[in-house]
Amino acid sequence: MRRLFWFGLGIAAGVFATRKAGQAAHAATPAGIGENVGQGLRELAGAIGSFGAEVRAGMSEREQELQDTVERQTGFTPGRRARGANDAR
Repeated sequence: MRRLFWFGLGIAAGVFATRKAGQAAHAATPAGIGENVGQGLRELAGAIGSFGAEVRAGMSEREQELQDTVERQTGFTPGRRARGANDAR
C-alpha cells in the first residue's frame, strides 16, 4: 500500500513538473513574450484610464468648491450672466 502511495505521488509530481516546464518554455518563445507584453500594456492602459477618471472627478469637485466659495463671499454665481448685462446679444 505504501508503494502505491509513493508511486501515485511520483506520478502527480511528474505531471506537475512537466506542466510547469511547458509553461516556462512557452513563456520564453516570441509568442509567449508577446502575450506578456500585451497583457502588461493592457494593464497599463487600464491604470492610466482610471487615473484620468480620478483626476477629472477631483477637478470637478474642486471646481464646485471654488464656485461655492466665490458665491458665498461675493454673492455672485460663477458661470451665470448678470441680469441686464448684454441681453441684446
